[in-house]
Amino acid sequence: MSVRPVARRLAALLCAIGLLLVPFAMPAFADAGFDRWVASFRATALNSGISAATYDRAFRNVPGPDPEVIEKAHSQPEFTAPMWDYFDNRIHDESIGNGRDMASKWKPWLDRIEARFGVDRYTLLAIWSMETNYGETLKNDKVMRNVVRSLATLAYADPPRAKFARTQLLAALKILQHHDIDPDHFMGSWAGAMGHTQFIPTSYQTYAVDMDGDGRRDIWNSVPDALATAANLLHRNGWQTGKTWGYEVVLPEGRKFPSGSLSLEKWAALGVKRANGKEFPRDSDKAVLKVPDGHPGPAFLMLKNFYVIKRYNNADKYALAVGLLADEIAGYGGLVHDWNRPFVKLTFEERQELQQRLTSYGYYDGKIDGRIGTASRAAIMAYQARAGLTQDGHPSKEVLTSLRKK
Repeated sequence: MSVRPVARRLAALLCAIGLLLVPFAMPAFADAGFDRWVASFRATALNSGISAATYDRAFRNVPGPDPEVIEKAHSQPEFTAPMWDYFDNRIHDESIGNGRDMASKWKPWLDRIEARFGVDRYTLLAIWSMETNYGETLKNDKVMRNVVRSLATLAYADPPRAKFARTQLLAALKILQHHDIDPDHFMGSWAGAMGHTQFIPTSYQTYAVDMDGDGRRDIWNSVPDALATAANLLHRNGWQTGKTWGYEVVLPEGRKFPSGSLSLEKWAALGVKRANGKEFPRDSDKAVLKVPDGHPGPAFLMLKNFYVIKRYNNADKYALAVGLLADEIAGYGGLVHDWNRPFVKLTFEERQELQQRLTSYGYYDGKIDGRIGTASRAAIMAYQARAGLTQDGHPSKEVLTSLRKK
């Protein structure tokens, strides 16, 4: 039985007795405990410098906790993507091509941002791609949520994140009070990350920049503001202008290497060479050796800027993906050595073809986007089971070739 008629009768009843405080068009999730929490947190906000008018305006269109935020908070995936999967879904023909288009489109602003902050434009473009697919994610109503509602939901209903969420909520209310964005357009991820470059509210307060000079630090609608804000974060955390993030390298066989940092000259003396055959710069920059996928996967010497990128997201995979994508957008080329991949890699267009063929045979009903996520892997495994192939879910040449023969 559908619950909609019941919901409509309940809404009508609440309207009649004057308890429905928000338009019924907003998705409702009644929770008296949440209402009490909002009322009690009001004093905390006012004591933190938030005006009563700002607080009341911020919660005017918050009908209750967001059930989807609660669901996401309580069911974060435990699956750890293998290296090839993580990087294939982030560094591909589309993300590289779009990055080059954006480099051309926003060149005048990128020139100014580079001049002001000294941060490489291609790194900023790679971060923009990683965070919101050059802003495309912001257009997805199924993903974007009211920041105040999301953070209030986490503060109320998710004990592990409650302290973090309360701090972020106070910062979010101060953003509204500063009039950088209005409550109706104050949107972000389920966890409160905001704008083109996905800043949490406290980071926004610290690093946000009004680059376009309109009086607002608008990372939601102003690409210059968003990219400058990302550049400001990197700059203030020690970005080294004119330096790269690191180098893909080749290691001599049978030799053990130190885990700490050495100068590039010392690494070269140990027999470590750049994978593309070029020489290391003749300087004393310190670097740390990382082999993220184990031997015989690609190896890297990571420089200072790699660790600065990690101030944006403290994960080696994230920082490495930003660096590799930035290099591709800039035209420096990709990896010389592939990840430890158990199959022959498909091109981005072939992965889209794989999804299209799986869709035509009824195995897949998601987006044809070339990104192999949970739904795509499940569809591949279902087809592999039907076709008598090994059920590993890999987007391989073997699977595509089999589909083409059907």
